[in-house]
Amino acid sequence: MLAAIFVVQGLEQLRHPAALKAKVAPFAEQVAPLGLPNDPELLVRANGATMVGGGALLATGRVPRLAALALVGSLVPTTYVGHRFWEETDPATRNVQRIGFLKNVGLIGGLLLASVDTEGRPGLAYRAGLATDSAKRAAKRTKREAKVAAKAARREAKLVATQAHDALT
Repeated sequence: MLAAIFVVQGLEQLRHPAALKAKVAPFAEQVAPLGLPNDPELLVRANGATMVGGGALLATGRVPRLAALALVGSLVPTTYVGHRFWEETDPATRNVQRIGFLKNVGLIGGLLLASVDTEGRPGLAYRAGLATDSAKRAAKRTKREAKVAAKAARREAKLVATQAHDALT
């Protein structure tokens, strides 16, 4: 369900990038020094492709955590560019933009939850902790076994030395 909005909006951006060109142009100029192209239509298409791809991956359950993070990366600039309610002077338009902004913030929250969801399986940190504990237990067991083996070897050496002494006398 979370993925549906991204697939639909991403397709819209891919089909009609010129509709958002005027809104994206100032943002494209701001990010151009970072090495991104100063082409608003290209940025809109790239964002749309990210949304369609990430949404499809999230919907099908393929690499859902990575897909959710990619969608967050796409939604942050979309929210910043598309819902600048703080710049609106008309109260009705300001309210509509604030609602869109907060909707996107809610979507980002859902995506962040999806990005850490392990679907009931242990996460990487938990598995790393288990591996560490297992390694510590194995090292402790090996050390204990080495002590027992050394003690047995000393006992055996002492027995052989006693037998050799008895054989000579």
